[in-house]
Amino acid sequence: MGIVFDSNSQTFHLQGKSSSYIMQLIKSKYLAHVHWGRQIRGTNPGSLLAIRRRCSFSPSTDPSDLTLSLDTLPQEFPAYGGSDFRVPAYQVQLENGTTVSELVYESHRIYSGKARLEGLPSTYTEDDSEAESIDIVLIDSTIGLKVVLTYTVFRDLDAITRSVRFMNVGYQSIKLLRALSFGIDISRCDFDMLHLSGTWARERHIERRPILTGGSVIESRRGSSSHSLNPFMALLSKQANEDQGEAYGFSLVYSGSFVAQAEVDPYGTTRVVMGINSFDFSWLLEPGQTFQTPEAVLVYSADGIGGMSRTYHKLYRTRLCRGQFRDRHRPILINNWEATYFNFNADKIEELARVGKELGLELLVLDDGWFGKRDNDKSSLGDWFVDRNKLPQGMPDLVTRVKQQELEFGLWFEPEMVSPDSDLYRAHPDWCLHVPGRRRTEARQQLILDYSRQDVRDYIVTVITDILASSPITYVKWDMNRNMTEIGSAQLPPERQRETAHRYMLGLYEVMERITSAFPNVLFESCSGGGGRFDPGMLYYMPQTWTSDNTDAVERLKIQYGTSIVYPISTMGAHVSAVPNHQVHRTTPLDMRGNVAMSGNFGYELDLTAFTEADKEAVKKQVALYKQLRPLIQFGEFYRLISPFEHVSAAWMFVSEDKKEALVAFFQVLSEPNAPLRKLRLKGLLAESNYILYDAENQDDGVEIFGGDELMHLGLNLPIWKGDFRSRLYRLKMEE
Repeated sequence: MGIVFDSNSQTFHLQGKSSSYIMQLIKSKYLAHVHWGRQIRGTNPGSLLAIRRRCSFSPSTDPSDLTLSLDTLPQEFPAYGGSDFRVPAYQVQLENGTTVSELVYESHRIYSGKARLEGLPSTYTEDDSEAESIDIVLIDSTIGLKVVLTYTVFRDLDAITRSVRFMNVGYQSIKLLRALSFGIDISRCDFDMLHLSGTWARERHIERRPILTGGSVIESRRGSSSHSLNPFMALLSKQANEDQGEAYGFSLVYSGSFVAQAEVDPYGTTRVVMGINSFDFSWLLEPGQTFQTPEAVLVYSADGIGGMSRTYHKLYRTRLCRGQFRDRHRPILINNWEATYFNFNADKIEELARVGKELGLELLVLDDGWFGKRDNDKSSLGDWFVDRNKLPQGMPDLVTRVKQQELEFGLWFEPEMVSPDSDLYRAHPDWCLHVPGRRRTEARQQLILDYSRQDVRDYIVTVITDILASSPITYVKWDMNRNMTEIGSAQLPPERQRETAHRYMLGLYEVMERITSAFPNVLFESCSGGGGRFDPGMLYYMPQTWTSDNTDAVERLKIQYGTSIVYPISTMGAHVSAVPNHQVHRTTPLDMRGNVAMSGNFGYELDLTAFTEADKEAVKKQVALYKQLRPLIQFGEFYRLISPFEHVSAAWMFVSEDKKEALVAFFQVLSEPNAPLRKLRLKGLLAESNYILYDAENQDDGVEIFGGDELMHLGLNLPIWKGDFRSRLYRLKMEE
């Protein structure tokens, strides 16, 4: 395990838990890709890289060896302009206007552990023995550009991280036009591409399609990772499904505009690149300056999509998320938004808390409307001062009243935005992103603060800190409700205006680091109109995200199923809301809404004070059950069983790490006439062990014992129900 360099064959061999990643230096200059996949011993991998001459339209860089062409060589970090015509991983522009560059090997360094990325989120180790890293230094001595490719391989996972650091070691300025986080050439093209797409209230739906000759691209140009496309893609072998076949995953630890592309060349090689979107991007490197790309996380699975997902889940839950809440049970909350919207006062919030206590809830979250003169969404963003008309005794009084009901208190912020109708905007109209002489396009009656500016960042840190320090607040919902337009900064010179969007992200990460570090006892949840910024970069600062503004139980089956392709269950906020649902106006039973929401970080978003006594009893049971199941749901291994994208039902399960306990969730969306008898094959159990099976919601309703092999290979008999929107939770405990 780890990283080995063979000086004779000039190969680098990175070994994960059961996978290998191999590179080779060609002519001691060019870093070529040899293999990424199942683990091999590496007896003589260098001789397995086949290179042969194609034609004069793929020119050679060496007149004495016409077999060597960068246009056909499988590379690790390709350039453009020097004989490779495929999509590049980077591109530069020199002071003379030219854009040609060629990197060759200079040196490398292998070391234990993993270094932090300056100013950027990334995965980490808690002990140097968990991973091994290598820095491979490439140089273009003609222009004075040095590039460090950093790879980290995790000992107990089939995951490799990659990032790039550009250094100007010359005497003239260099402008980066393209600075992606990795490139890789895989010598085959028989793949399907899987990615996650959608829009507001319909996030992270699964799409799968073949890749063909040419480019298959997903990207965001919105200034955020976006509702539309997530910064993730996977290449799947044609036969790959949940449980078998090869899956190659690519995930970017970044929250801004991104691009991911799989390009198939005429000879059947697939080039994958990923990183900051080069559209409307450039970065000026003065002599002596450096630029660090975001980190990309590459995962290989020989056990299908499910194996890939569980690797991402474990890595992101334990070595991307940080802080004391990473390993703590997340509280069951009530959010007042759909109960009151902007129309509330302290008495109403206290009444919600009183009923919440009666039902066993643990946290009350006060959403939008508590600050400035915020009676609708047209004003006051940026004025982070308590509205004394709604809360005449101030925030400390309200927090005290909620805590007297034995609930913790949480608060909503939207710190990246400013309303034109606000004291902040009137005082500092240049503090927003804007271009002189151009319209300032509003969305939701708001503009975006310019986080590339230090004075803006300092202001936000100060006002948020003042609120959080004023009272024992233990939860923050950090929202962001629009994408970037007129991307420009009043403080940047003309030659750096195209740096604004990335400087914004660096500024946002700085603000989040300062605030979350100052308040380690606060659980932070990110939000962007629901799931518009559900990405690994945000999880580094905030260990959970509001999965979607759409809380309809049926729609949430797809949203949560798709989100689980990459992201662990512990990162997903999931609430029970009122019916008819506010987004799609569908009416579903309380038990199904509860069972769907319990497959995440559980809570409620409705008016508890309007509950009937029957509703209260049902919710008490849901809350009590979730408290029993919470460790298993939030920290167990997750297996997808039935896809709601392919069936009128859905199912998934959670299995404890020691395999002694499991929870199975089955959902019938639509009933079928004269339906066939169906079985549900379970996963992740120990075949040789016996399991006690019972209905999680009605534990007295029959108990049976089955072998793990029976449950996985024969399957569990599913109920025959008449009626739509039915669900059931099954618990399994290993027989002692």
